[in-house]
Amino acid sequence: MDQSDSPKLGTATPYPPHRRLAHQRMGIQRAVQAILVATILSTAACAKNSPETASSEAGSSEAGSSEAGSSEADSSEAGRPSILLITLDTTRADSLGYASGAAKTPHLDALVARGVQFSQAYSTVPTTLPAHISMMTGQYPSEHGIHENARTLDDHQPLIAEQLQHHGYTTAAFVSGLPLSRQFGLARGFDHYDDHFGINRNERNAGATTDRALAFLERQSGSSIFLWVHYFDPHHPYEPPEPFRSRYPKDPYLGEIAYMDQELGRLTSAFENHADSDGFRLIIAGDHGEGLGDHGETFHGNLLYQGVMRVPMIVVGSGIKAGHHEKTVSIRQIFATLRSWAIEPTSEGLFDAGPNPNLSNSAAPVLAEALKPFRQYGWQPQVMAVHDQIKVIQSGTVEVYDLRTDPTESTDLAGQLEIGAELREALRAYPVELTSGGDQTTELSSQDRQRLASLGYVDWQGQAVLQQDAPSARAMTDLFEDLDRGSGLFVQERYDDAIPVFERVLEHDPNNLMVNLRLAVAHSIAGRDQRALDLFDRARQIAPWSIDVRHYQGMHYLRDGHWQEAEALLASVLTQMPRRLPALEGLTQIRRRQGDLPGAAALLERIVALANDSVPRWLELAQIRMAMGHTSGAIEAFEQAQSLAGDTFSHHLELGVLYLADHQLEAARNSLDQVRSSHPGYPMALFKRAQVSVLANEPDRNERIRLAYRRADPDLRQLIENETLFRGVSLD
Repeated sequence: MDQSDSPKLGTATPYPPHRRLAHQRMGIQRAVQAILVATILSTAACAKNSPETASSEAGSSEAGSSEAGSSEADSSEAGRPSILLITLDTTRADSLGYASGAAKTPHLDALVARGVQFSQAYSTVPTTLPAHISMMTGQYPSEHGIHENARTLDDHQPLIAEQLQHHGYTTAAFVSGLPLSRQFGLARGFDHYDDHFGINRNERNAGATTDRALAFLERQSGSSIFLWVHYFDPHHPYEPPEPFRSRYPKDPYLGEIAYMDQELGRLTSAFENHADSDGFRLIIAGDHGEGLGDHGETFHGNLLYQGVMRVPMIVVGSGIKAGHHEKTVSIRQIFATLRSWAIEPTSEGLFDAGPNPNLSNSAAPVLAEALKPFRQYGWQPQVMAVHDQIKVIQSGTVEVYDLRTDPTESTDLAGQLEIGAELREALRAYPVELTSGGDQTTELSSQDRQRLASLGYVDWQGQAVLQQDAPSARAMTDLFEDLDRGSGLFVQERYDDAIPVFERVLEHDPNNLMVNLRLAVAHSIAGRDQRALDLFDRARQIAPWSIDVRHYQGMHYLRDGHWQEAEALLASVLTQMPRRLPALEGLTQIRRRQGDLPGAAALLERIVALANDSVPRWLELAQIRMAMGHTSGAIEAFEQAQSLAGDTFSHHLELGVLYLADHQLEAARNSLDQVRSSHPGYPMALFKRAQVSVLANEPDRNERIRLAYRRADPDLRQLIENETLFRGVSLD
């Protein structure tokens, strides 16, 4: 096939209106360096946890045999079954016992023996969060708008849990890894969403998750249940517990899978016993696989080959007959399948519509994407289509594989094997936004960024910039390790260690905007200003229109005290992106330096509107309003900080003084009484408390005045002596 005949990605394909809407939606004491780092840090997730049970809850032949999958359940049972969805993170389809014997998985093997196994099931994207969103929405990433981890799903996107909940299901989810924590948007529709991994932990093992799911099941009776359980164990780093560590000493990845199978067996057995009288349906599906060195990829996220894209999928349930199905299917069809079982029949799922459904014979191409190399490094976007076991990968050039004769994709048949019209059109229509401003990001703490990075998820959250003469990811596999290592060191704030790694990358990939900017920031923080400025200039040459270049260079100037230069750059960023928090925070610092307290307060009001759960930001706003003499506004901000901080709130003195100024005597008394004697402002608190006591005509007011005087320094004693409220009271 000639390059001129290559199917083009649908770069100009507009989103329908309903898709377009869904797709578009620190701190006076904070050092500039912290803001600078926070703006450029990537995110997304995970470090291995020891086995534990968490102690608190949060808030879970081609068409196969001719008889495969036919349902013998009656329509009433099929209409309201309890449903268990189990998702297996980072699990290769060819690693399981029934597929290859690589890992011993007796429980999965037994389920395959009495259910439907889809041997050609594919993920929509080799990344945890967007793949799961595809399962829960029935959409490709190009439709739901989430392409990477640590992004937030738009509130308007319909989720299967919401729909099942609306139709009377009790819904619960038990997730095992930080990439699926509630902050990223998948908790909607769940009556119970358990994402408690333990203090400062990024994940929990299958045993802990299973224990919590089983405890939930024991409490249920009555209505049909939709239960989602996510197992994260096979994700790097591979650290299976004993005895699985000893059973797989040379391949701990397989040990993780074998351990996961053991816990999955406990879960499925208990679920079937619970749902037996009402019927049940069970889907087990992988979100994506693991490279394990195939085609140069050790982990996942960069390429679209079978090891990371082909996933396990098994369906078992009341009346579902065993069978092996080789039709190409997508994990996104899980959404329609669940709807068909519980709400209304549809032919878009894995089974045909109807009261006694058979396996669907729909033969549309299955699509997938791997846009991390494009969105982070500016390499070619990658889209994949599979139809009748012919697989095409479009990434600047075209790769074609016949999976029937070449399941390991060792021979590229581009130019030798004609691509069918359906495959060509599917690839052509898949939209890739080459000028995307990025998904809607989630405001993460530095700790969460580092936790995500420990799992290998260190994402760039700037704008995607396609390099001139952009390389294909498959030609850049030698850089994968350095890119991941450098980014991980950067997130850990080990800048001197990150610099040589990034410099090495630039030798081979000089037009990588992300690396140029991260390296510029690292040199800036290390005090190598000229090298930082040179890198900023290089980044500007790569993307002269880039908001990110202006943003990070503005933060560099802010750090060096060049207020004018920093102000101009950050203001221009906010003109285009008024919701960009780090730029707002940087400009707030400049306004304070200029003595413009109203301007700083106005910026902070915008900041807390975007991140109203930030105690430091509310405290800074309160202090600025207090300095401005805006008493009621300062009280409001301090109260917001107090409600968020709870027992850790330490600004009772300031709040008590403000309440007193506002003549709220009871509130002032309560706040001032909470100031501890170890607080450096305790003598002032005693003074203000004595004032409250006099104004409230408390019987011990004179004793309070004398106590304040005894604890006061000479300056404060002078104030007490001159206080008109205290006239006539002996201070001895």
